[in-house]
Amino acid sequence: MSVPTSAIDPATARTGETAHAGTDARFDTLLAWYFVIVWGSGFLATKIGIQYAAPFTFLTLRYLVGVVCLLPWLALSRPAWPASRREFFHICVAGLLMHAINLGGSHYAQYLGISAGIVALILATQPLLTAVFAHRVLHQRLNPPQWLGVALGLAGVALVVWHKVNVEAVSWASLLAVGISLAAITAGTLYQRAFCSAVDLRSASLIQFVASLLVLAPLAWTVEGFVVRWRWPLLFSILFLVVLASILAVNALHLLMRHGHATRVTSLFYLTPIVAVLLEWRMFGEVPSWLSAIGIAVTCAGVALVCRPPRART
Repeated sequence: MSVPTSAIDPATARTGETAHAGTDARFDTLLAWYFVIVWGSGFLATKIGIQYAAPFTFLTLRYLVGVVCLLPWLALSRPAWPASRREFFHICVAGLLMHAINLGGSHYAQYLGISAGIVALILATQPLLTAVFAHRVLHQRLNPPQWLGVALGLAGVALVVWHKVNVEAVSWASLLAVGISLAAITAGTLYQRAFCSAVDLRSASLIQFVASLLVLAPLAWTVEGFVVRWRWPLLFSILFLVVLASILAVNALHLLMRHGHATRVTSLFYLTPIVAVLLEWRMFGEVPSWLSAIGIAVTCAGVALVCRPPRART
């Protein structure tokens, strides 16, 4: 039997709403840290994978495995599918930007010789582009502490990866590739938020994987000859990137975008190079310098400033 609305104590209702809000906040925090750890680990998984297959070929295998993994899940969960051709088109565009173009650019930048440190540094500037775009186009206001946080975050990332930067290894082609990647992930994140905010993320993932596969497979065959050296590390890197990154981490990012401010969410990208450096220290014995330790502290301070909610006016 339902309870009449008039019989509910307002204080009890407020308490319930507060508890629900607290639960949502904790869930978003867990999603954010999951995204940071997995996305940062992805630099190492990619570093391993492209040793056995060139970037377009590696990504083709990655999305082929992704489609195979998604089909049983979608058959059991029966998600909602796009209600119109326009919605389907928007899902495809967002997917090509965030998957095919973004990852194709960043993978080829490393394949052409640019260091992982420079790739991480350049891609970590995404919150700057997001902040400017959101401020000028979406009319989302950033307060001075948040702008300071954006600057501190970028400065901290520069310190963290500075010991890995090898300027002589940078070519115009690799810089162009990582620049395309940066533009694609920034545009794709905002495009998804603007035009695909209400789509079912399960069906959208499949559509985006297939769209990316249809673009990357011909490139892998014609440009790279689809040469693969089948080894266990290649398979492990593909499974890691498919299940934990492309499926779970990307959907976590989209959920966070739905729940929060565009610039605050994308400020999480500042932390991914830090995770990559720490894991590289653990896995490959590359010890971060004292300059990197300072950079980690500066970056965390910058992220805290960007993510801090504005004070309520009294």
